[in-house]
Order: sequence, then structure tokens, then C-alpha cells
Amino acid sequence: MKAVQLVAWQTEPELREIVTPSPGPGEVLVKVQAAGLCHSDLHVMDWPEGTLAFELPMTLGHEVAGAVAALGAGAKGFAVGDPVLIYAPWGCGACGACARGADNLCTRRRACGLGFDGGLAEYVLVPSARFLIPRGDLDPPRSAPLTDAALTPYHALKPHLRRLIPGSSVVVIGVGGLGHVAVQLVRELSPARIVAIDLREHARQVAHDAGADVALDADGLDATGVRAETGEAGAALVLDFVGSDDTVRLAASVIEIGGHVSIVGSGAQSFPCAIGSVPLEWSAGRPSWGTLPELHEVVALARAGRIEIEVEQLALEEAVDGYRRLRRGEVPGRAVVVP
Repeated sequence: MKAVQLVAWQTEPELREIVTPSPGPGEVLVKVQAAGLCHSDLHVMDWPEGTLAFELPMTLGHEVAGAVAALGAGAKGFAVGDPVLIYAPWGCGACGACARGADNLCTRRRACGLGFDGGLAEYVLVPSARFLIPRGDLDPPRSAPLTDAALTPYHALKPHLRRLIPGSSVVVIGVGGLGHVAVQLVRELSPARIVAIDLREHARQVAHDAGADVALDADGLDATGVRAETGEAGAALVLDFVGSDDTVRLAASVIEIGGHVSIVGSGAQSFPCAIGSVPLEWSAGRPSWGTLPELHEVVALARAGRIEIEVEQLALEEAVDGYRRLRRGEVPGRAVVVP
């Protein structure tokens, strides 16, 4: 079968011909119908050898929709042909985190496409049926990104919904694959005013279309410009999907007293915490992906028509160039490969 694999560190992936896997005991083989491209893949490509304990070659792709193709001995709960989504953080299954569905917090976690072969291929081998979510009649290309591009912002937002009372504001920094879903989630789950920020004009239009009350150009933007839209008190919550030193500084400068910053992007080296640079009772966190129960909730929102992911479909042969365009910031919403 064909697969997009990372063959060497700090290089682009390659489209290769590899052996189609067969499911062993408890495993499930899934026919891939759609797989998303993510900035996390770019980080993996760029890291030097030894940064991650991943063996290469490795098939990329951790946002996967497909149909069950074959069941290994003992695999239960699904039948051949069932439409599924794959929950990508594959924990050990034995620790306390895994027991409560938080495989994303398992200390021995690896993931589909991030340590194990992923879904940028014709088939993907899943180690347990517990990592499969019934997809129902959701469209494969539009539902595959639910497993990260929707799950991650949902996980970042959900613990802070109590902060978002009428009259409050949320700032969303970076309206790309995750950010445009975050805007929809805030819109659907809270009464807060949504202030989106992005350098790209097309991304700001996506933010407006997704339900942002205002979308600001990040070029030259400072705290005064943001607070003109949030109100002088500032934002109850900032969701930073860029996570650079510049964006976390901006985030720290616009939260209200008791406000919170969720840093989803991974580029920042430090967070300003000196007295005077952040308000009293501030907090910040770096959420990681999301839990299995949360993915069920995200899928329920999608089935109810409450969130919809903007996608651009690519063929498997176009995936490598798709990563190049993603790196250049040329992909609105999510690029999704359809093998």
C-alpha cells in the first residue's frame, strides 16, 4: 500500500510503497478514508535525531476517519464496514490516566502517526478497539479533524467555561486549523464576546464566518488595541494557538484579574509572570490533546451540526506539498488527505 512516511529527521516525508499490515490479537485494521495534516507533524519533521524516541520510518497522520476493514482475534465492539474515527493518543491501557479515558496524559503514551504508524496511508493498524469512535453518517474528510483540530481546543476550553459569563470576552490567537474550531466552540458553549487575532486576512475572514464578533490584524497589535474590543478589564480567557514568545506576551497583557491563558501552540520559550506584567490571580496552562470521553462529546457536537471544520481535500500524492503549504501558512482551515 502507499503511505506518507518520515524516513529521516529534519527532512520532508516521502510517499512510499509499504506492506499492508494485518491485525493481530485485539487489533483492528482500518481502511483510511480521510486523514488530516497538522502543524504537529511539521514540528516532528524539524526536530533533531534523538529528540523523540520514535523509530523511523514512521507513517504520519494522527487525524483519521475510516471504516473497519478487519478484526484481530478478540477484538470486540465493531464489525467490518463500520464507519469510525480513531482516537490518536494510544496510552498503555493500564495506568490511572488510561483508566479514566485520559490516554493523552499517559506517561508511556505514543500516538497514531506520532510514534506509531498513522493514517496517511491506505490502511492503519489500531492496537485496540477502545481507540475507535463510531462515526455514523459524518463525512470522512470533515470528521477526521475532529480527533485533534476540534478535540484539542475543546479540551483547552472546557475547564474554563465557568469563567465565561455574560459580558465576558475570549481572545483566540491564531485562526487556523484549531483556532477556527475554537471560535465555533466558544460561540456554541458560552455567551462570551469572541475576539479573534491573526496576521492573515483570509484567516480573519474564516474567524468572522465561524462566529467571531471581531477579527483583528495581529500586525502591530498591542494590548490597548485588544482591550478596545474586550473591554478595559480584559479577557476572561485567552486561547493561544500560535504559542510564540510574542503571542504569549500579548496574551498575558490582555487577561483580566483572575483570567487564564491556555497555550496550545508550542513555540514559546517563556511566559511573562513578573509583577505588573500580568494581573492578580492569573493562571496559565498548556493543555495536551484531549480525553477519550471528550472526543465523544466533540463528535456529538458535530453530529448536532454545532461545529463544522473547513477542509481542503488533497490526494495522497499531494500530501508532501500540502505540508509545504501548511508550513507557509497557505492552508485555511484544515488540509485533509483522501487516499
